[in-house]
Amino acid sequence: MKSTKGCTIKLIVCFTIVLMSGLFAYAATSFSPDKDIVDNVIAQGSFTTLVKALQAAGLVETLKGPGPFTLFAPNDAAFARLPKGMLDDLLKPVNKSRLAAILTYHVAPAKIMAADAVRIKQLDTVNGDQLIITVSGNITAVDNAKVLQTDIPCSNGIIHIIDTPVIPPTQP
Repeated sequence: MKSTKGCTIKLIVCFTIVLMSGLFAYAATSFSPDKDIVDNVIAQGSFTTLVKALQAAGLVETLKGPGPFTLFAPNDAAFARLPKGMLDDLLKPVNKSRLAAILTYHVAPAKIMAADAVRIKQLDTVNGDQLIITVSGNITAVDNAKVLQTDIPCSNGIIHIIDTPVIPPTQP
């Protein structure tokens, strides 16, 4: 008769290794409250389009500043939802000011936690327009973007992840 004790131990060891590998991978990509907003989105790897846009608009140093800021951050999947060609057009140097206006519409010049944003219902943004906060059941939205994750602390503010970029009402 074959012993299952050895197989059970091997299975437990393998499961533990897989589990620990996953935890280390998660830890390597988790947000850090000790990093600023820009360094956090860069470290994630799923905000490459946002980082590229911030660079093209000349806003990296601003968002690395002392703040406090609240960034409604569209991830790469969110940017993929823009109409075809829109992002490429916005990234052109000739459209730098338009891109900056759109990106600063994603930033409030204060540290605003999700619970506060829901009570306020409107947020003044760095570009001067207001974001509208709505709640329907368990879904919170900022303008037309669904909030995917909230209250990610950074050294100079807070990040809330959204599922699509938002366009200010003053932009065509």
